[in-house]
Amino acid sequence: MRDANRLTGEHAVASDQKQPLSPDAWLAQVVEEPIEPALPVVDPHHHLWDHPNNRYMLDEILRDTGTGDRVIATVFVECLSMYRADGPEPLKPVGETEFVNGIAAQSASGRYGETRIAAGIVSFVDLTLGAAGEEVLQAHIAAAPARFRGIRHAGGFDPDPAIRNSHTHPTADLYQSAPFREGFAKLKDFNLSFEAWQYHPQMWQVTDLARAFPDTTIILNHFGGPLGIGPYKSQGEDIFRQWKDDLTELARCSNVVVKLGGINMPINGSSWHCCRVHSR
Repeated sequence: MRDANRLTGEHAVASDQKQPLSPDAWLAQVVEEPIEPALPVVDPHHHLWDHPNNRYMLDEILRDTGTGDRVIATVFVECLSMYRADGPEPLKPVGETEFVNGIAAQSASGRYGETRIAAGIVSFVDLTLGAAGEEVLQAHIAAAPARFRGIRHAGGFDPDPAIRNSHTHPTADLYQSAPFREGFAKLKDFNLSFEAWQYHPQMWQVTDLARAFPDTTIILNHFGGPLGIGPYKSQGEDIFRQWKDDLTELARCSNVVVKLGGINMPINGSSWHCCRVHSR
């Protein structure tokens, strides 16, 4: 997503310029013509937030989706945005669904064009709550009954301090733990999907999870999280081989689909990024 370049206040610097470029100026350096401008597209992964000096709301995403391709709808994925300030801790993430559902309602008015922003909403529930997580799932559904589609509980973990672990502060074996799986089992009851976000050495955990819950759709985020920094730097061929083998095994699970994106982050070690992008 182009919005990744807006995640921090740090701007790109062109190789032949001394002054930093703004995110908009950096994006404007290359303009690609759409290959099939009439083809309807659903963008399956973006975020929305309003931080000091860092805003990505309806106007910003419509500007990014309105560059030539026919983006008819989008799916919002959790990013710690607008949690409730008060109330029980497990229910605070419901504030994100409430916030995004309001923006989706703006978009659905038709006043902003054809694109329906956040036609689907994926939020966060701490699935390690086990069976108690059902109450939080129900609260999300009540907050956006027409749009709430699933849960992402990020599990990216690596013991090396050079790797920034996921914002959920997971354990190394999150997707294997009994409390998590007790909570995960509730997704099927509400016909909800699960978005898996972890690093490539953990991909086997997603495969094991998919086999244990064949009736729940699992969506693999960010190409499976291939790492290329810290202890993984300069190990591209070995990492690619492991990643390919693990992805091939995961592909045998008919309940798993993959989103193509999130390969331009610093953790990937490819230096494709121009701004420092957080691995959301």
